[in-house]
Amino acid sequence: MRKKSKFQVKPKILIFILTMFCVFCLLLSVAVPGFAKPVKSAVSVVVVPLQDGVNHIGSWLTSKSDAFKTAQQLKKENKELKDKVTNLQEENSLLSQNKYELERLRQLYELDQDYSHFKKVGASVIGKDTTNWFNLFTINKGSDDGIAVDMNVICDGGLVGIVYDVGKNYAKVRSIIDDESGVSVCFTNATDTGIVSGDLKLIEKGFLNITDIPKGAKVSEGDVVVTSKISDKFLPGILVGYVNKVSEDSNELTQSGTILPVVDFQHINEVLVITEIKETVKG
Repeated sequence: MRKKSKFQVKPKILIFILTMFCVFCLLLSVAVPGFAKPVKSAVSVVVVPLQDGVNHIGSWLTSKSDAFKTAQQLKKENKELKDKVTNLQEENSLLSQNKYELERLRQLYELDQDYSHFKKVGASVIGKDTTNWFNLFTINKGSDDGIAVDMNVICDGGLVGIVYDVGKNYAKVRSIIDDESGVSVCFTNATDTGIVSGDLKLIEKGFLNITDIPKGAKVSEGDVVVTSKISDKFLPGILVGYVNKVSEDSNELTQSGTILPVVDFQHINEVLVITEIKETVKG
């Protein structure tokens, strides 16, 4: 067992001795200017490298702190820029949609003016058949809006089709490209008539059939085709399309060919429904 040292100095006495020593050294350095130089030199050997090390560490920590702050600032600015880009993209998309919608409404307005002698109701397409074409589709207006079966439907400057089924808040439209569709037409430069019939295979090439044109009819490429007065369900004078080509049939009695429809039957968003039925129109 280790013995306790007999010589012990009380802390208060030790502090007093050290304090007196420091005071003595201070007085001696004042009285003898050269006395402190060796002490300063000895201390500087230890303190200066230590101070340089501390300064170096401080500078390193400062640079790291600045780099961290810079990185945080860059992250913040990057996030703000991304948010601005996202907002601008959303605004641009909204402007594009508004521009497209405005263009569609302008076209509908012009179409409304072209057929101003008919009463019409605007409607939007809310459903369609499973094909790529709008041969059968549904609109968001029905009997509550005055829509009835056999009312003519127009858009894109011309004839789309006819209403074949009606509910309170919807109606179904059969377009003129459908296989079951047939429209009596005439040509603006002649009194002769023909029949435009739907053909979903032919419309893939962008055309519709036209048949039963009298042999002597003077019909040529580019002639305007409109609904005729003798049509049983379609109102007269509605633009259908333009003659693509016509040739004499093998029976040597009639001509047939194809027309280019004025309506884009792959993209229909809004339509106008003429709220008059052929039987009720006079003249």
